[in-house]
Amino acid sequence: MRTIDMSGFQFFWLLLNVIFIDLLLAGDNAIVIGLAARKLPPETQKKAILYGTGGALLIRIAATIVVLWLLQVPWLLLVGGIMLIWIAYKLLVDQEDHAEVKAGTSLWGAIRTIVIADAAMGLDNVIAVAGAAQQHLILVVLGLLISVPIVVWGSTLFIKLINKFPWIIYLGSAVLGYTASNMITEERKLEPYFTAHPALRVLFIASVMVGILLTGYLQNRRAISSRKKAVLK
Repeated sequence: MRTIDMSGFQFFWLLLNVIFIDLLLAGDNAIVIGLAARKLPPETQKKAILYGTGGALLIRIAATIVVLWLLQVPWLLLVGGIMLIWIAYKLLVDQEDHAEVKAGTSLWGAIRTIVIADAAMGLDNVIAVAGAAQQHLILVVLGLLISVPIVVWGSTLFIKLINKFPWIIYLGSAVLGYTASNMITEERKLEPYFTAHPALRVLFIASVMVGILLTGYLQNRRAISSRKKAVLK
């Protein structure tokens, strides 16, 4: 784990990155929370969301700490970066279906559903947050403590913003692409090479970001075209 000056610009910049990435990737988790608690009475619903989110947050922090530790193992920064490139692409093109989320009929049933669903869906969040935090544990904890409550209580507003301004998704995917490529260049086995060739490092990072955005854009165009053809048939 690394240490960081908590009063410096870098700290606040990285913290904003962690919060933004988690907000962007956690929209689906917020929907799952709502679906899991939808059959409960209003008062019980609030408790289920509060306790379920608390349990999910603890698991998320623990999982991210494990990933932070694993990223110190040789070549795993490279693996994590490649996985994050896929996550950035998936963010642009995936349309999730949450119809199969089981609604809890009791307080503890809903809490269990929320915690299990969040753990199952949260791998991309964990990898992305660990990468954005650049192995700083304090950034992980603070970022999740700030972003998770926003996701739970402000998810509707955030989803409306994304629907109204689709470029937010592309901006988020670009941030993930930068984080992924930066992780790869910081892999201990590769870092000396990129340090010796800074122009190549910049070119590599830019190529990854542009590649993700272009591939996602073209895939979305093809999907829209296919849907239009299906409607016309």
